[in-house]
Amino acid sequence: MSHSYNKIWIHAIWATKERMPLIHANVENQIHQFIASQLSELGCSVSIINGMPDHLHCLFLLSPQKSIAEVMKQIKGSSSHFINQHNLTEEKFAWQTGYAAYSVSASVVEKVVEYIRNQKTHHQKKTFSQEYEEFLLAYGLDKHH
Repeated sequence: MSHSYNKIWIHAIWATKERMPLIHANVENQIHQFIASQLSELGCSVSIINGMPDHLHCLFLLSPQKSIAEVMKQIKGSSSHFINQHNLTEEKFAWQTGYAAYSVSASVVEKVVEYIRNQKTHHQKKTFSQEYEEFLLAYGLDKHH
């Protein structure tokens, strides 16, 4: 085969430092748009970004030239800088160390898009901690991994 192909959907989730509820409704679109533009610059097509005041979910296609670690480091670093540079939060902003990133089968992309789109409704029933524990269980991981 003379060409290389890849289409790897990634569902990434990351939280604010100490899960502080810093991403308020009046600035979340700016933050989401900035992250989407950064992902695009890295060659990662974004399907959807949404979240809560203390965490974000993002579904994107991983660039064949980048690792998940490179993408996440760039996105978290540049978005923290952007948020602080533009004073989008009342206190100094930082993301928590680490992230979760899961591959998503093309057959369930729409289901994941809907899940991310409905974050606000979803979290009326479930905390971020409960959601995080469920993801770890579903993917056969433990939080001390």
